[in-house]
Amino acid sequence: MAERAQVTSVEAVELFRSDLIIFLKKARSVLEEACDEVLRTRQWVQNDQRRFWEHEIKVRARKLEEARSELFRAQLSQFQDSTTLQQMAVHRADRAVRDAETKLAVLKKWDRELENRTDPLVKMLNQLHGFIITDMAQAVAYLGQVVKTLEAYAAVAAPGSGASALTATENKTDIYPSAGDVSAGAGKPDGGRKKP
Repeated sequence: MAERAQVTSVEAVELFRSDLIIFLKKARSVLEEACDEVLRTRQWVQNDQRRFWEHEIKVRARKLEEARSELFRAQLSQFQDSTTLQQMAVHRADRAVRDAETKLAVLKKWDRELENRTDPLVKMLNQLHGFIITDMAQAVAYLGQVVKTLEAYAAVAAPGSGASALTATENKTDIYPSAGDVSAGAGKPDGGRKKP
């Protein structure tokens, strides 16, 4: 078993940690944007478009009634030879009403379909978002601790050399005193002596 680990690049771990932080920030914003876009689309279909087509049906139905009234007046009028224009207006208004009703029916169908199709995907997006916020945030914190530990370990030279004690004392990275230091009371302000 080796006495010393070969720590060659603490910077690589720190670089990976910083790249991970950048990735998580971008991924979180993309996931939030995707969830918001699904929500906006649902609201657009359920509220805006539904209101628009319901209003459009009323407007077109009113125009159809006006066209029918115009045709009825033209048929009763003795001064008009042909009612072709009024009949064409009635047919055009009737087609417009049916078209709006069809679009509203399709919209209602897609309202149900949209929810059925997006719910599982949104659930997966939320799970991934939760994973990024909690688990990956813990991973970033863990990598930060790993970097600190590796830097402290790399600062301590091989045991038995005179430079190790000097390096550890200068960097204050020797958090575990040796057995001789403990017995001599090192690290205590009074040098380990008991006060009378």
